[in-house]
Amino acid sequence: MSLDTPAPSTPAITEARRQAEICNACRYCEGFCAVFPAMFDKRLFANGDITQLANLCHNCRGCYYSCQYTSPHEFELNLPKALAEVQVESWDRFAWPRGISAAVQSNGLAIAAVLVLGIAALFFAQSTLSPDGGEGFYAVLAHSVMTAIFMPAFLFPLAVLAIGLRRYWHETDGRPVKLRHLREAAMNAAKMRNLSGGQEQGCNYEKGDRYSQARRYAHQATMWGFLLCFAATVSGTVMHYGFALHAPYSLISLPKILGVPGGVLLTLGTIKLAWLKTRADSNLGARTTSGGEMAFVFFARFDRCIGTGALRVHGYDIGAEPHGAASRRRAGTVPADALL
Repeated sequence: MSLDTPAPSTPAITEARRQAEICNACRYCEGFCAVFPAMFDKRLFANGDITQLANLCHNCRGCYYSCQYTSPHEFELNLPKALAEVQVESWDRFAWPRGISAAVQSNGLAIAAVLVLGIAALFFAQSTLSPDGGEGFYAVLAHSVMTAIFMPAFLFPLAVLAIGLRRYWHETDGRPVKLRHLREAAMNAAKMRNLSGGQEQGCNYEKGDRYSQARRYAHQATMWGFLLCFAATVSGTVMHYGFALHAPYSLISLPKILGVPGGVLLTLGTIKLAWLKTRADSNLGARTTSGGEMAFVFFARFDRCIGTGALRVHGYDIGAEPHGAASRRRAGTVPADALL
């Protein structure tokens, strides 16, 4: 089976190319974000070039409110929407297995279904493979069962990402990556530079032609919260296998020191992103994905709220009901999260 995906000519790509050619002649927005330096480096745009521009766009919308060629001008430029629609199409092409991406993006119910199936699978495993002993979470689900469930949940997304990256690299005619490229990308991601509006004023996402840093900060809270939670998981794994220090851990242990603020940041960040989504102009993005995006944000919040709520504190028996049920629900979101 070939993993390579040609860059097709679609109405969305054709419209985005038309708008990119006009922007390339104007060049007013040169310093706004990573899209425009990449755009102005070209004279002609192949389909893969448009796909690359679309995936550089963070939908900050600063270019739209600065543009003199938006409606009612005859050019009717709406570059954030045009690139968002190309971006959605590209995700469908790059995703593996085929068909899952489109279902999740356009249908929030699909996300809910995956979540329910993940929780149901964990309840089934707990009822049929319940351990005879163990402390903390292991009183609910044996360590060997957890490993059998969560190892595929960790490896499967890595395989999917690798396939998607290969398809993307082929379609956009990617070049060899150097260390300076990785360093620059890491700094841009850490600072959310492409949500800064080019002059550190922020986005025009939820306040129209007024700048705001809210979306930038919400994304940073979500990103750093996720990274802290991941670091907590890694530290727990090292402590378990490397030093024979088994869970449950105290509140002053490294997994809790990293995981508790990570869970709080991730919860607050996703709540803010959901609120901003309700304030944004839907005509400046891809309409078909709004339900899936909102459902995914709420799913991440649900996941973190359960994880934070299932913490073991003094006098807290995590293996007892209703705490055991909360722990199983938290565990059920992990394979669901991997599928999404």
